[in-house]
Amino acid sequence: MKKLFVLFCATLLVVASSGAALADWSPKRPIELIAPAGPGGGWDLLCRTIQKTLKEEKLVDRPVLVTNKPGGGGATGWNYLKGKEGKGEYIAATSTLLILNNLFEKSPLTYKDFTVLANLQAEWIAVAVAKDAPWTNGKELFEAIDADPDGMVIGVGPALGNDDHISFLMLAQKYGVDPQKIKFVVYPKTAAEQIPALMGGHVKAITIGLAEVMEQHKADNLRIIGISSKERLESLPNVKPWVEQGVDMVFPHWRGIIAAPGLSEEQIAYWQGTVEKMIETPTWKEQLEKLEWAPFYENPTEFAASLADQTENFQATLKKVGLIK
Repeated sequence: MKKLFVLFCATLLVVASSGAALADWSPKRPIELIAPAGPGGGWDLLCRTIQKTLKEEKLVDRPVLVTNKPGGGGATGWNYLKGKEGKGEYIAATSTLLILNNLFEKSPLTYKDFTVLANLQAEWIAVAVAKDAPWTNGKELFEAIDADPDGMVIGVGPALGNDDHISFLMLAQKYGVDPQKIKFVVYPKTAAEQIPALMGGHVKAITIGLAEVMEQHKADNLRIIGISSKERLESLPNVKPWVEQGVDMVFPHWRGIIAAPGLSEEQIAYWQGTVEKMIETPTWKEQLEKLEWAPFYENPTEFAASLADQTENFQATLKKVGLIK
């Protein structure tokens, strides 16, 4: 009996020390949020929203920095993150482009090369034209593209094969236009380059995250002619979603965060707890509302399962439309 009691006490000590380890790990150096694209794009906005919330809500006791590492459709930033194995202070924004880059054989990286942390938000994809452009809806735009594909160049960023690009190709199919006829110009710095190109007349339209063009639309510097939401948004009462324009397409664009590979259970638990506190704060909720982002939280286990499912589904879809073999 005495031996059993000693063994029981020893077990309690192990469990208690393990629990303490889970609770006690915290960043030992400045926290670096990696936006794998230039300033102004969706990944950058997500990192700066996280930075603002962590600091203003006092959720961490270390400095929070945002580092922009554009290039390779995100691969430059993600490769940088991959080199920080085991270091829990390095986190990068991600999206479906991590999956698509791999499917298009542009990058060997997959979500399995990192520590999956959280899915955080979703937004809708917009198609915008110059404020004085003659096209006021999707039908008119795609008729013009079909009539003169070489003269109707479309801006996209940060690379081909992302949600903005694929959603536009899907729209083309819905409007009866051969997707292979469409001419795209790629802007690696996303909004920082796409918007000036549109306003300067270098492209006829852009496909882009709604938050990235909302301010310019409201300032009447450009015009959004359609969005991928399932219904009109309160902030854009005069902009019809594609489903209202006779096109059966709803397309959310999500973004989340991944960490360096090889994080311990303690590090993952720290970030899961911190993120779950973050998404309940007034600062986070106010920023999401301001950016027209919908809450879309998934914990590490849920997010990893979603990434696995999306990888399989995207592969099947892209094969169907002939974008990959």
